Amino acid sequence: MSGRWDEASRRMRLRIDETAAEVATGFPNYADTDTGVWTRSADGFWTGGFWGGLLALTAADSGSPRYARLADDVAERLTVRASSDTAFRGFLFFYGAGVAHLTGKSVTARDAALAGARGLAASFNHDAGLIPLGSQAEESDAVGAGAANIDAVPGTVALLAWAARETDRPELAGMARAHAQRHVEYCLREDGSVCQSAAFDEWDGTLLRRYTHKGRSDDSTWARAQAWAMLGFAQATHWVGPEFAGPATTVADWWIEQLPADRVAPWDFSAGPDEPRDTSATAIAAAALLKLAALVPGRPRYREHAAAMVDTLTTFVTPAGAGDHRRPGMLTGGCFDPRRGVATDAELVWGDYFLLESLLGLRGVLDPADL
Repeated sequence: MSGRWDEASRRMRLRIDETAAEVATGFPNYADTDTGVWTRSADGFWTGGFWGGLLALTAADSGSPRYARLADDVAERLTVRASSDTAFRGFLFFYGAGVAHLTGKSVTARDAALAGARGLAASFNHDAGLIPLGSQAEESDAVGAGAANIDAVPGTVALLAWAARETDRPELAGMARAHAQRHVEYCLREDGSVCQSAAFDEWDGTLLRRYTHKGRSDDSTWARAQAWAMLGFAQATHWVGPEFAGPATTVADWWIEQLPADRVAPWDFSAGPDEPRDTSATAIAAAALLKLAALVPGRPRYREHAAAMVDTLTTFVTPAGAGDHRRPGMLTGGCFDPRRGVATDAELVWGDYFLLESLLGLRGVLDPADL
């Protein structure tokens, strides 16, 4: 297995080198896996932080200061987003700056991550007990002061709790705890599955309804929602407290029980066999399982499941065989938004990030629980 993990990491570094050489402006978002050409966002969208995270992980793996400098540049460019009204700043600033500080002690990245944490804290609704999705959240509808997404737990909770330690401001940790707990209440169903989104009363936090932005239906389970919940609650277990181990293992066990035999999730767990799968959701879930294996005693099978999922994902990393002349290192099979027909079989920057994080965790380059 280790040889396969080493080879996949090597190919992904080639892709990162190529992307760094080509992406002078903007931030990689998703790429056509035939041409390898990235569609970029000008301001980072909700995905730009994962590019900085990829560079930071590569710096940690290679020891090369060149990647660390590139990661610092991403962190600096994202800083203008610190006051944007979106809960997805957790993605932008934890992965786009926090990871660089945690893995390389970058002062530049620390400053950017703290700016993002301050911006998130300023958006905290003390009456409702969470950070709402926000008016500028990168969704097409149902956003604002009374909307919540499970996607806003990973990164956000870790960033606030990390900033609390860095600045000796325990109230930030309190916000992280309340934010995570609200999303347990809003998004976790009785059977262990997850609904992506919720509407709530912004004056007292009362849940009004559950729905989805990206899944097949309000009652189905969008694969990335389940994976984001696994990741967010695992991070909450590490950064906030062991009370989140219960929700984290509940959603993880549901994932393991529902995952198809080939270990790659469908884009939605209600999807038929001819519909797209999502390697990016699978990569997120693998990273979450590695964290939980380190955090929750008596759960070694989580690492075993994660390793098996990563082994399968490596077969999706180009080239797929001797006759495959595509650019090396692309994680194919990512499904961004099938409801709108956007990038349904593509390379997704966050899929790349979580596969590389998982590979580095399995290879012993970093402790999965720390991120």
